[in-house]
Amino acid sequence: MDAYIDNLLVAPDPALEDAARANVGFELPDIAVSPAQGKFLHLLARIRGARTILEIGTFGGYSTIWLARALPAGGTLVTIEYEESFAAAAAGHIARAGVADRVRQLTGRALDVLPGLAGDPAAPFDLVFVDANKPDIPEYFEWALKLTRTGSLIVVDNVVQGGAVADPGHPDRGVRGVRRFLELVADEPRVEATTLQTVGAKGHDGFTLALVTG
Repeated sequence: MDAYIDNLLVAPDPALEDAARANVGFELPDIAVSPAQGKFLHLLARIRGARTILEIGTFGGYSTIWLARALPAGGTLVTIEYEESFAAAAAGHIARAGVADRVRQLTGRALDVLPGLAGDPAAPFDLVFVDANKPDIPEYFEWALKLTRTGSLIVVDNVVQGGAVADPGHPDRGVRGVRRFLELVADEPRVEATTLQTVGAKGHDGFTLALVTG
C-alpha cells in the first residue's frame, strides 16, 4: 500500500531519497518517516501556515526537508540533533534539497539546547515536530508548550510503538516515556489533542497531534 500511495501521490526526489537512506551509512534501522508521512507533515505545515518550525531530532534530514519545503519565503526551521555525525550527514542532504537557506541546525542534547531558544527570533514556533529519543518525550512536550503560542501545532512521532504503549507494565523506557507523555497531554488544559495510528512500511505506530489552545 505504501508503494502504491507513494507512486501515485509522492513525486520522486533524489535529495529526499538520499536523506531517506541515511540509516544505511550509519548501519541503523530505517528510522525516518515514510514518504507518505513526510508529505503528511509537509501538508500539516502548509495548512497551519507555519512560518517558523522547530524539529527535535534531525537524523538524516528527511523530515527536515519535507517541513522546510512547506515554509514560505523568509520562513525558518530550527532543527536539533544530538549526534554530530548525523547532523553533518543531514547538512549535506539539506543543501542538496535546496533548503539550507531556511534551515538552522543546532547540535547537542535537546534538553540542553531548548532553553536557549526561549529568546530566539524564530520563537514562538508555529509548529513543533518531535521525533527523538522516546524516554525524554514528556520533557520535549513541556518545552514545546513553552516555545509555542495559541494556534501552534505540536506533532509527536512514534507514539504507538507497535501497540506496546497500551501495556501499563511494559518494561521498555521508551514505551514508558511515551505513556507518560500521553498522560501529560490528557491532563494539559492548554491543548486539544488526538493520536492517530499508522500502519505501513514503517510498521505499526502513530502520531500525536496537539493544538495549543491557550
